[in-house]
Amino acid sequence: MCLQVRIQRRIFMQSFTYHCPTEIIFGRGAENAVAEKLRAFGTSRVLILYGGGSAERSGLLSRIEKNLTSAGLAFLVMGGVRPNPRVSFVREAIREGLAADVNFILAVGGGSVIDSAKAVAHGIANPTTDIWDIWTRKTEITKTMPFGSVLTIPAAGSETSDSAVLTNEDTGRKVGLNTPLNRPVFAFMNPELAFSLPREQIAAGASDIMMHTMERYFTSVKESNLFTDRVAEQLLLTVMESVRRLLVSRKDYDAMSELMWCGSVSHSGFTELGRMKDFSVHKLGHELSARYDATHAMTLTALWGSWARRVYPDDPARFAHFAAAIFGVDAGTDEERARAGIRRMEAFFTEINMPTSLAGLGVGTLTKGTIEEIASAATANDTIRLGNFHPLTRADVIAIYEAANH
Repeated sequence: MCLQVRIQRRIFMQSFTYHCPTEIIFGRGAENAVAEKLRAFGTSRVLILYGGGSAERSGLLSRIEKNLTSAGLAFLVMGGVRPNPRVSFVREAIREGLAADVNFILAVGGGSVIDSAKAVAHGIANPTTDIWDIWTRKTEITKTMPFGSVLTIPAAGSETSDSAVLTNEDTGRKVGLNTPLNRPVFAFMNPELAFSLPREQIAAGASDIMMHTMERYFTSVKESNLFTDRVAEQLLLTVMESVRRLLVSRKDYDAMSELMWCGSVSHSGFTELGRMKDFSVHKLGHELSARYDATHAMTLTALWGSWARRVYPDDPARFAHFAAAIFGVDAGTDEERARAGIRRMEAFFTEINMPTSLAGLGVGTLTKGTIEEIASAATANDTIRLGNFHPLTRADVIAIYEAANH
């Protein structure tokens, strides 16, 4: 007789508070509900923000305008939001919005437009405070005005997140702000609106979604949070499958639906419940996009492998588990599996034509002095530590940039 004894490990989930108040209207024709929802919310005057000409060329902007007009809602339209959204545009939009006495901000576009809308909403609600002082936390805000989005780019997840970024062109700084006031009221999400995206933008969007997920997956929390982990792992696998399909056919509705929904879930905070954010790679990437106006997601994939190889010795078992869950790597020691998982992730980024080094950003090889200067900016001259999985010092940051500098 063989006696089998099962040793059951006690599992403790970390405490958390979760509130995501955004109402999501998802599916074909979702944008047609804009006027109905805004009118029911009590809106009367809308400031519409958008980026380039695609919203106009596609007819989306015209449809939204007609929708608002038919509902008796007044609106003001401002285009020109750029990637790595600029504080100068936000300041101008705040002035225009105050002059028009708007009471709702509607973003039509992707993450940069939505982040700009968040900042404009904060600025209009706090008209005596410069928005950059709010963004750099010189002034704490306690109020904003309602805002929402018609999403056209599955990527940033700003349509459900509590975060936003702004770039100050004068100082060369790109800064993120997290606050519950960044949560939108509405998100109108029609996957068909993303069918016209170029393939490189689809790949960048998918990479951004994955990075939002991995920056929550690799943290200093050691306790096992099985459901949160499994949600994150399945989300990553879904994104990888969907982007592969979309790079073959951009009008694959099912694949675009999955990608768009994954983007919202990933950055809503749901994949960090019982964990926390690390986001050190984001902070390193922000320094590059602010200085070189590089595509946000490209800065992240360019640095992730170098970051991972720098920090994985702090918890090789975590990286080994990731390698098994995402890539089926189940042979070797924890360290061997961890390194294999990092290589596989870099290979995936390469497969979808995303960079895995700084060379792919088109910035050339950075000099030692430039790297040291960027590292000083990222760490405030080594007075702050970035992230929590392995809190990065200035020396760590220099090492990561140098490892990616090819």
